[in-house]
Amino acid sequence: MKTIKGPAIFLAQFVGDEAPFDSLANLAAWAAGLGFEGIQVPADPRLVDLERAASSDAYCDELRRTTEDAGVAITEISTHLQGQLVAVHPAYDALFDGFAAPPVRGNPEARTAWAIEQLKLAARASRRLGLDTHVTFSGALAWPYFYPWPQRPRGLVEAAFAELGRRWTPILDAFDEAGVDVCYELHPGEDLHDGVTFERFLDVVGNHPRANILFDPSHFVLQQLDYLAFIDTYHERIRAFHVKDAEFRPDGRQGVYGGYSDWIERAGRFRSLGDGQIDFGAIFSKMAQYDYPGWAVLEWECALKHPEDGAREGAEFIRRHIIRVADRAFDDFAGSGAEPEQMRRILGI
Repeated sequence: MKTIKGPAIFLAQFVGDEAPFDSLANLAAWAAGLGFEGIQVPADPRLVDLERAASSDAYCDELRRTTEDAGVAITEISTHLQGQLVAVHPAYDALFDGFAAPPVRGNPEARTAWAIEQLKLAARASRRLGLDTHVTFSGALAWPYFYPWPQRPRGLVEAAFAELGRRWTPILDAFDEAGVDVCYELHPGEDLHDGVTFERFLDVVGNHPRANILFDPSHFVLQQLDYLAFIDTYHERIRAFHVKDAEFRPDGRQGVYGGYSDWIERAGRFRSLGDGQIDFGAIFSKMAQYDYPGWAVLEWECALKHPEDGAREGAEFIRRHIIRVADRAFDDFAGSGAEPEQMRRILGI
């Protein structure tokens, strides 16, 4: 069995214009100071030049030195925003356009091509950085039709997933060439948001070995999906892990859909670690049981708590939950030491 690596922290929610949040070097030192051992780095030009990282070993060596000198390792590069743009339904064009580089904004076809190229750059950058996992979103073509009223035309979902597979297959092939797993965060708003949709996606990408999962139980609490049974079902595909808490407290006025309430008023809310309802003891036990090979990465999102408090508390929370796996069975002391021939005699065979 393997001991989970960590604690690590996803930097996306902390990047800003003021120190210590204004550069990779400063963020790495800040994270190390809180007790984190790894950082998950968004492909944000303020932190990493994806094109240079894809083509230059010297630049990647510089990035590694920057983080290692601070005392942390890079766990993964994240392209959540770029992955979102691989597939955008026209209803969301205006809202998602700001995720793209300025030259392709207002041009959905050019934006999609740009996003696909960004993912391919990320594959090569991950390889040069010595990483074997990458985290992202799938994008969505069918999401506006997830609750069928009016009834969806028959075949609409199948057509959406066929197109999603057509767009992602060459990206997955690029990651396969780089020796890197693509870990999709299953997330409402994405076409890949639960086990059923992930299985649909596997079908359209030929069960691609690089199509894997970023497990984040908070999104399953808000969907009322059994996150422990999910691990039992999909553990072979879980290659990344966001440690994020959530709570779901429905009442007589609202439930899963939230009634368009702001986050602080919703029945389902993200919370800082330890403030929600998720059974992380059980999650970490299952991850150890199934030999999860990667990092435990804090993603801070909370409707109430200050992010710096959530980060500080989160490092210790994760450290406390990581199970140092046993190197022998607990009852070895009582072993009989029987040889094969003796075992046959014991069984009477």
